[in-house]
Amino acid sequence: MNLTKQDQKQQIIEAYHYRHACKEFDPAKKIPDEDFEFILETGRLSPSSFGFEPWKFVVVQNKTLREKLLPVTWGAQRSLPTASHFVVILARTAEDMHYDSAYLEYINKDIQKLPEEIAQWKYEAVKKFQESDFKLLESDRTLFDWASKQTYIALGNMMTAAAQIGIDSCPIEGFDKEQVEEILRSEGVIQGESFGVATMAAFGYRVQEPRPKTRQSIEQVVQWVK
Repeated sequence: MNLTKQDQKQQIIEAYHYRHACKEFDPAKKIPDEDFEFILETGRLSPSSFGFEPWKFVVVQNKTLREKLLPVTWGAQRSLPTASHFVVILARTAEDMHYDSAYLEYINKDIQKLPEEIAQWKYEAVKKFQESDFKLLESDRTLFDWASKQTYIALGNMMTAAAQIGIDSCPIEGFDKEQVEEILRSEGVIQGESFGVATMAAFGYRVQEPRPKTRQSIEQVVQWVK
């Protein structure tokens, strides 16, 4: 049975009302593999600036590694031990995100398969964008933060997709970035200098119902310019 546009819109809005920052999950309930693969696929297919895909999704299922991360991940004290799936989202560093990096050339030529003249035009556009439009070359951290901002698009899509199939989630920024990266390097999860930790997310099934969602009104957050 085909859903009407109104039915589809209603289902999406219901998913947004269902989704909340779930702080603790039912440890006895595990997300089926095919459902979590679906969630990851929505992250993989998410948009990014210039289509550079500056992310990697590290699914941490190893109990020992989770225990090592717990002391330096203060925002996940209840969700990290109980989540069915825990994802550390990495963003590419300045080494890969600089306009003349080998990684960006690889994306343009090998992934997007751009003709040479289009690849050259894009190279010049990215160079101008980084140098003057957004002034991203002021520091390596500025380029990393640009990449990190894009990972949040994938994060949002993954959480919404999860909510649409009845799976809870929680985005997590409460962690010591340097210490988390040190642990991941010591475990061989991060190798080289191409990635840093951008954010985290926990997925699973709630143990209790959340309080009603609170948001500002549409009039307070939307401005029309006609």
